[in-house]
Amino acid sequence: MAYTDHPSARLLPGWVETIRGHAAEAEKLGKLHPEQLKLIYQQQWFNLLAPAVYGGLQTPLPQLIATEEALSWADGSLGWVVTLCCGAGWFGGFLQPGVAKQVYADTEACIAGSGAATGTAAITGDGYIVNGSWKYASGVHHATYITVNCLITNGEEPELDDDGAQLILPFILNRADVTLLPGWKYMGMVATGSDAYEVNNLYVDKSRCFKIEAAAAAIPSLLYTYPFLQLAEATLAANLSGMAVHFIDLCVPAFAYKATNIRRVNEANVALMESELTTATTQLNQTRQDFFAAVDASWQQPTDIGLLKEVSHTSRILARTARECVDKLYPYCGLLAALPVTEINRVWRDLHTACQHALLTFAE
Repeated sequence: MAYTDHPSARLLPGWVETIRGHAAEAEKLGKLHPEQLKLIYQQQWFNLLAPAVYGGLQTPLPQLIATEEALSWADGSLGWVVTLCCGAGWFGGFLQPGVAKQVYADTEACIAGSGAATGTAAITGDGYIVNGSWKYASGVHHATYITVNCLITNGEEPELDDDGAQLILPFILNRADVTLLPGWKYMGMVATGSDAYEVNNLYVDKSRCFKIEAAAAAIPSLLYTYPFLQLAEATLAANLSGMAVHFIDLCVPAFAYKATNIRRVNEANVALMESELTTATTQLNQTRQDFFAAVDASWQQPTDIGLLKEVSHTSRILARTARECVDKLYPYCGLLAALPVTEINRVWRDLHTACQHALLTFAE
């Protein structure tokens, strides 16, 4: 199976039925539906990047992004939650083994978190006192553990890193020690439940602190020495690609309805719509091909800086192409595309909300 096949080739029809059949209700809930979660746990999608030694799937990057693209094609919010939570599960390759075994002892382990360093961790004895609040943690309602990034202090002074800047370190916390706060009020990705959370004067043992760098990997595997930046860029771009393919799929019946039910749409209009659909499909598929090829090449030679830069470049091109192709087709879809309760509108909202992620907004 080629990575650039239609994303549906990677999912069983029953899985898609479960995911899409509960997508509207998940949006009402503001988090994934229990039946969607049941499927995720059965397939271990939250553990796609977790180390095999702890029961995870430790999926190679090319296969990972193909799976994530397919899940986001099935539903943008579900794909995004799986991507962000299994991305946090990648940290299992950097946790101290004793802590990692605790985390993954739960067969429904799920790690959520935020990359923003909006907390502080004050050094005290054999640990830290953590305070802070963090926004936009996708999947936080399903998390068993939550990660936080903190500015490190020593007494009243900032602890400095080797470059003289204030040291920032991540910690992994028990979900029970974290207070969730309502924070997601945006038009799309509603079912991701990307709410905020806070921690107040929590003592955290130093064993819960870890570093995200190749030299600090606890698992000797390419997956945990591959650069985090390109891994993050590629996984997010794959999500946007999957949503765009879903939107293009939905354009087929939308255009057909408009061609046969709107009297002011003539043969020339129909030809124009079909031409635009063909162009968008071809453009997106070519960009997907370039993207998957770049990821695969970097996976074969992960120390080649040029190949890694190409992953960053093609990730941004794919994100832009996904958005532009959808926007080109949207005006032809009729008012149903603007009705919030329709599937095509949900896909449009999810894509445009996900496209706001800063990692893929600016040129590398």
